[in-house]
Amino acid sequence: MTIRTRIGRGRTAAALAVVTTLALTATACGDDGSGAGGDRGSEGSGKGEITFWDNNTAVRHDIWQEIIKDFEKANPGIEVKYVGVPAESVQSKYDTAIQGGGLPDVGGVGAAMLAGIAAQDALEPLDDRVTRGPLNDKLNKNMVESVRAAGGGKQLFTVPTSASNGVLYYRTDLFREAGLDAPTTWPKFYEAAERLTDEGNNRFGYTIRGGEGSIAQALDAMYGQSGIGSFWDGDKTTVNKPENVKALEKYAALYKKATPAADLNNDFTKMNAQWDNGRIGMLSHNLGSYADHVKALGEDKFRGIPSPVVKEGVRVQVSNPVDGLGLFKAGKNKKAAWKFMEFAASHKANSKWNESAGAIPANTDAARDPWVNRAEPTRLAAKALNDGSLKIVQLPYHLPDWNTISKADNEPEFQKVLLGKTSARAFLDDLAEELNEAQAEWREQKG
Repeated sequence: MTIRTRIGRGRTAAALAVVTTLALTATACGDDGSGAGGDRGSEGSGKGEITFWDNNTAVRHDIWQEIIKDFEKANPGIEVKYVGVPAESVQSKYDTAIQGGGLPDVGGVGAAMLAGIAAQDALEPLDDRVTRGPLNDKLNKNMVESVRAAGGGKQLFTVPTSASNGVLYYRTDLFREAGLDAPTTWPKFYEAAERLTDEGNNRFGYTIRGGEGSIAQALDAMYGQSGIGSFWDGDKTTVNKPENVKALEKYAALYKKATPAADLNNDFTKMNAQWDNGRIGMLSHNLGSYADHVKALGEDKFRGIPSPVVKEGVRVQVSNPVDGLGLFKAGKNKKAAWKFMEFAASHKANSKWNESAGAIPANTDAARDPWVNRAEPTRLAAKALNDGSLKIVQLPYHLPDWNTISKADNEPEFQKVLLGKTSARAFLDDLAEELNEAQAEWREQKG
């Protein structure tokens, strides 16, 4: 065990202990598991002000303002106070509010952070509310099960709103000029990354994510190449299997050979902006950036396709977290807050939101709207999800300390891999050790 691993596991184990203690304390204070600090809130009158936290204000502010305006027009007795929170800080903001007060009535809660929040008993179970209302049988069953699993496997703690599958964007004009085939396989991807790079003229074949959010993207490329179709083999992770080590070595070797040096610290915002400037051949992101690429480049200069297949024709992709809305137990006006959630997940509003984001709607009526087929990346992603050609490696969102492991503990370590200071094998062995210990702790807590 390395020193780095001991420190990381100590921190994540402590985090899980804190979460567990808070959850137990909340149950003791409320007698019935009524929420953080025992504050069960109230249903309220169904009128008045509610507070909504948007969990990714950088890219969703404008569309949420439209939906809020539509909601308030349809519900004149309710006013929605919008609070935009950057994606990179939203979980810490929730954790602080759970411990110290100040939670919103409604908040964006993606699957990646759901386990930690649900473990602190901060969210209202939603099964009965969904079943009794207009959303019953109108939500994508796969998305519902995804967020149910992320929340512990029994209760539904968020209403899913969207899924944003991984996409490989590539510049069709640059590929034509170089006489390259579309990067539909991993060998074609690596060939294009090499041939489109001309460092002397500041042109690169690919942009790699080395900053915030890098781990999920690296795992996506890794499992996509290895063809391994599951994150777990029993209660042991597959991340450090030899096939994955080899795949990560090849992927990380692109840095500074076929990518800009600035990629070391780039998050998705900087990475997307860099690609939109037009001097980079390929970009791995998700459906959420499609609309921005259309604005920057027009529809005729790029395509967005599902992840490449391996030589055998197998397409493997890690899960992208389903996004959703949570109803907080401490809220004083749950009736009004639930009306807003139902409205946001309804056909018209959910379609409007997802068309803006380029994501796959959770509302099944919205998923049949014409724009889904007009937006090629969304259409291809939905087709791959539904035709059985795609194997999904489910990331361990059920672990309360997954975000700590994948972000605070290992993003800096992945940068060392890119810089050649740490081997891919050492990195993955340490990551596997953390994950296996976290899984064992989770199993123990569940009894």
